[in-house]
Amino acid sequence: MTVRFTTILEGLEVTMGLGIHPHELAARQRVIVSVRMEVVYPAPPAEDRIDAVLDYDFVRAGVQALVADRHFHLQETLCEAIAALCLADPRVERVTVRTSKPDVYPDAAVGCEIVRGR
Repeated sequence: MTVRFTTILEGLEVTMGLGIHPHELAARQRVIVSVRMEVVYPAPPAEDRIDAVLDYDFVRAGVQALVADRHFHLQETLCEAIAALCLADPRVERVTVRTSKPDVYPDAAVGCEIVRGR
């Protein structure tokens, strides 16, 4: 019997280079990242130990590493890179990645969401 869990990293705030406009190329900006991973296990965790499940620390650290020294022009390519990071773990069957730039407009955030799977 296999079991599925959804592992969520919600509202990770990073400061990064993202965008195509001159002011976006000149300065880093706030971006909010959320990730939902559908994770498959052969059975429910028998013990209450982190090594029995997917540790979402790898996603947080991976996103931070992705954006540390790279400028992304598009939210779409940022989302794809984060999805690939998550799908590198063979237990992740499907991932939803959402990014948002909350400071682009005074009255709205702009974002992108993708769903990828095996």
